[in-house]
Amino acid sequence: MEFTKNLKEAEEFDNFKTKVLKYVLYKKRTEMEVREKFKDYEISKLEDVIDFLKEYKYIDDIDYIKRSIEEFKTLKNFSLKEIKYKLIQKGIDKSLLDDYIYSHNDELLDYEIKSAKNIILKKNINMEIEEIKSFLYKKGYMSDSIKIAIEEI
Repeated sequence: MEFTKNLKEAEEFDNFKTKVLKYVLYKKRTEMEVREKFKDYEISKLEDVIDFLKEYKYIDDIDYIKRSIEEFKTLKNFSLKEIKYKLIQKGIDKSLLDDYIYSHNDELLDYEIKSAKNIILKKNINMEIEEIKSFLYKKGYMSDSIKIAIEEI
């Protein structure tokens, strides 16, 4: 009887682990996203599955930061402040994010200047430069990035 009970528990755990794994494999997720999605499940089982996912790098918040920033750089014109905000919303630890930004500071500042230049060129058609500056400030661009972007155009 005990053996059957243990077998059933193991099977339930494997099914749960498979469900979480499918969720993570469908799209890269942060640890917080996994916790949020499966918050109604038994906490000890969820912790075991999260430990498994971390061990085998199915969830890795540092890798998530790197991939997300690369995606933003390729597809979007965001300020560094917007990027930080979006990643913090996904549950990325602020200190982890700050460390990543600090270690990639020059590259990210170059990106922000390039991004500001792209916006200036788009908005320059029907907006005055002061309106564009104001727009960029509101989007979180640093004043130095705005100044350099304007000078380089």
